[in-house]
Amino acid sequence: MKASVLLKSSLFTSLFVISSCATTKYSEDIAQNNYSNLDAGKIYVVTPRDGSKKQTILFRNVDGDNIIGTKGKKDSTEVIIPKSNIASVKDRSQARVVGGAVLIGAAGAAAIVISSLRAD
Repeated sequence: MKASVLLKSSLFTSLFVISSCATTKYSEDIAQNNYSNLDAGKIYVVTPRDGSKKQTILFRNVDGDNIIGTKGKKDSTEVIIPKSNIASVKDRSQARVVGGAVLIGAAGAAAIVISSLRAD
């Protein structure tokens, strides 16, 4: 009985951990990248290829070989990032939701394991 509950909770936890890897990534081949799935008005975290600091931008549009946005909702400083310097783009709001789901799932799995250990 103890092993089956532990196995179920482990599978439940691993499901949440796997789902936490949700991100929008682009390939190394710049010609194949299609940035049309980025939504204007959403905040994204852009990781550059050159190893410099990640940038959080409020995405506006794609103009030729550049991604254009602003530093945030309150800061209207324009940010222009060349597509050739982008390693990955992550949706910050989606990452928060998935992170919260992982945390709740892990707490639930821990509660199941603890309750099953006390039942014996």
